[in-house]
Amino acid sequence: MEYYVYVLKSIEVERHYVGFTKNLYRRLKQHNAGYNVSTKPYRPWRILFFEKYQSKEEALTREKFLKSGQGRIYIKNRPRGATE
Repeated sequence: MEYYVYVLKSIEVERHYVGFTKNLYRRLKQHNAGYNVSTKPYRPWRILFFEKYQSKEEALTREKFLKSGQGRIYIKNRPRGATE
């Protein structure tokens, strides 16, 4: 099974959101439809980047890192157009 760790960027305000899922595009639709309380006020969202992992444990570890201070620095300094 594949898991995705993703970073969303709000189109309206300077805001990012980090999460993980098994179905990336369904999850993006849920965020943009307002199903998530923490992302609803900042809609619409676009995918800034995502990474694919083979195990849930790997994905959760990466998600935790991206939500940390060092992870936020990584997101901010990440080259535009970079892919994983």
